Amino acid sequence: MPKPSVPGQPILASVPNETDPVCGMMVDPRKAAGKAVHGGKTYHFCSSRCAERFDKEPEKFLDAPTAVGMEHPSSSSRGHGRHAPHSAAPDSAASKTARYTCPMHLQIVQMGPGHCPICGMALEPMDIFAEVEADSEYDSMRLSFWVSAALSLPLLLLSMLGESLDLHLAPNVLNGIELLLATPVVLWGGWPFFKRFWASLVNRSPNMFTLIGLGTGAAYLNSLAATLFPQMFPASFRDRHGAVPVYFEAAAVITTLVLLGQVLELLNLAPQLAHLLAADGTEKDVALDQLKPGDRLRVRPGERVPVDGAVREGASAVDESMVTGEPMAVEKTTDDKVTGGTLNTSGSFIMEAERVGNETMLAQIVKLVSEAQRSRAPMQRLADKVSAYFVPAVIIAAILAFAAWASFGPEPRLANGLVAAVAVLIIACPCALGLATPMSIMVAVGRGAHTGVLVRNAEALEALAKVDTLVIDKTGTLTEGKPRVLAVSVFEGGGFTKEGLLWLVGSVESASEHPLARAIVAAAKEKGIQLSDVSEFRASPGGGVEGRVLGDKVLVGTSNFLQERGVNAKTGAKLPEMGFGLDGMPAISYVLVAVNEKLAGVFALADSMKESTPEAIRALRNEGLRIVILTGDRKDAAKVIADKLRIGEVVGEVLPQEKAERVQKLKAEGRIVAMAGDGINDAPALAAADVGIAMGTGTDVAIENAGITLVKGDLHGIVRARKLSRATIRNIKQNLFFAFLYNAIGIPIAAGALYPVFGLLLSPMLASAAMSFSSVSVIANALRLRKVSL
Repeated sequence: MPKPSVPGQPILASVPNETDPVCGMMVDPRKAAGKAVHGGKTYHFCSSRCAERFDKEPEKFLDAPTAVGMEHPSSSSRGHGRHAPHSAAPDSAASKTARYTCPMHLQIVQMGPGHCPICGMALEPMDIFAEVEADSEYDSMRLSFWVSAALSLPLLLLSMLGESLDLHLAPNVLNGIELLLATPVVLWGGWPFFKRFWASLVNRSPNMFTLIGLGTGAAYLNSLAATLFPQMFPASFRDRHGAVPVYFEAAAVITTLVLLGQVLELLNLAPQLAHLLAADGTEKDVALDQLKPGDRLRVRPGERVPVDGAVREGASAVDESMVTGEPMAVEKTTDDKVTGGTLNTSGSFIMEAERVGNETMLAQIVKLVSEAQRSRAPMQRLADKVSAYFVPAVIIAAILAFAAWASFGPEPRLANGLVAAVAVLIIACPCALGLATPMSIMVAVGRGAHTGVLVRNAEALEALAKVDTLVIDKTGTLTEGKPRVLAVSVFEGGGFTKEGLLWLVGSVESASEHPLARAIVAAAKEKGIQLSDVSEFRASPGGGVEGRVLGDKVLVGTSNFLQERGVNAKTGAKLPEMGFGLDGMPAISYVLVAVNEKLAGVFALADSMKESTPEAIRALRNEGLRIVILTGDRKDAAKVIADKLRIGEVVGEVLPQEKAERVQKLKAEGRIVAMAGDGINDAPALAAADVGIAMGTGTDVAIENAGITLVKGDLHGIVRARKLSRATIRNIKQNLFFAFLYNAIGIPIAAGALYPVFGLLLSPMLASAAMSFSSVSVIANALRLRKVSL
């Protein structure tokens, strides 16, 4: 049987990545750009180009050694290289343990930082809590930026203010000085961009760096030729003084601005520390990755709890809002559980570590969030289609702009044409289109996590706003999921006392994770009954359990469950009278017991409704949602809850597969359906719904089959999630509109559309600043989701 989940702790499945045999990149087979079969084995590829190269010479790539630093994630524990069994010395192995991926091309995965071979963007870490190597690319980019900025500033001043500075320098001398200042910037500082430019040509994947490489390369090479061989230029390239214009400052400043953008993109992580108490009482600070279960740690006021564990000494109030979304701090005393990442607000306490590293609740939440942030929303498809043709279209526009200026423009026609072409190449921004959806999703998923709403994928977040029907399980979703045994009745001739029946049933149910089972086991333990071992245990979700205890065959479950196994559950089954209420609620569940194919008794159990349920249901109904209760419990018991909540549609006594069929039937009617549940029996329906919503206090199987998890198990989370979904879709539409509008206006202006009217020709430097502004604007708009009211 599946092990019960820790309340509020989703269990996350690792992604079975493979290595692209051509380039060594890690590839998710489900998102691979291509695949090929050779020798009876299927290989997956990060790009169609890699697949084509493999098809031509498969043996060449299969015989080649694996790329340095690449490894199959299955060789590491839970998909994290940090626990790889074949690790070398720490200083070498640790630098290769963090997986990085491209935020725009999710099939690109590699060990360690780098850049995407498709779009050229800096890769982001996937394994947030793995050891992350010192990012040499970040250090290199930062150094390049500062050196380039130091050289570009005097170059810019010299080109713009040279005459007003009254330097009296000959044009060839001035050009020579600019050449000396610009060359290190373009060739050294911009070398990574030229490498990505070349990679985009080799991989046949034109991207932002294709345009940057063409633009800065054309400006620099033209200026170099004008400085060294001015006599080769025709009159159409010369100004009114007969000099050939140079654009060293444009090439250098563009390179510097792009370097600045790359430095801001890259991430540099620093390890966190914990205060470890030794056996002799001494204290020392250690990195979190050095902690192990059983370590005793001191947590001081204002510090975050380092890992999951339990308080052993002291007391405090802990702010758990980052996990549950609840603003009020929770009092913690001896033996209370604390969660890594939550904030200790007042007292100091000593805790014992129980789950460390990637096993902590926060680590799993972060992994879930990071995977969701990298998922693609359906709205991204439009941007993907446009982006596929965008760069070739921009290159054609640049060529047409040059041709138009060369044919019809004023003198110097060719020089003006070159400026226009470079400006078109630089101002066009495929990144604004590419980032429009992913940035909004990334920020929204993070915002949801801070309020206890964990989004597993972008598709679920987008679909939730369109949902018009909400199907809800009863036990553990509408109710607390913590039933209590109210009464035990034994049947005449059964041969059992109440205590004897409680012992027998408790022994069988001890192997089950169902809330009713846990309630029966708890009732037995409260009476001091020593339970026995069970053999041949078997559970039927939605029906009951069976097993043998000291040779007796015991069946526990619904009347249908017993009848299917040859027990006449109708004869003599006089159920206890209703009215054994818990908080005013009548007994809502009956569990029949048969021993050796003979009815022996019945248990009556009750569960209380969650305090937040009525208000949450009212809010959802006010949004126009059709609400249906779908439960495996008796319909009359479910109707008691439905009447209290004024829900008109109730379907009871359904098996797990029947729940999924009911959901499919609603979808066939044209409904967009969300299913909320917490148990194993809800998993098929959660998977069948357009959006599955699992309670974080529920079972692992339910959480794995849901697109959204509510950490606290509170239905108010659905209200918050729908608000977040609507805000996210609105934000994505704004980003896409701005990205399209920017390029639709910017490219014609760069080509010279304003020249006939205003006599203005856009400088490539201004085009570069506009390009940076477009991406920054999309990011800034997406960041507004962090403040959205939920």
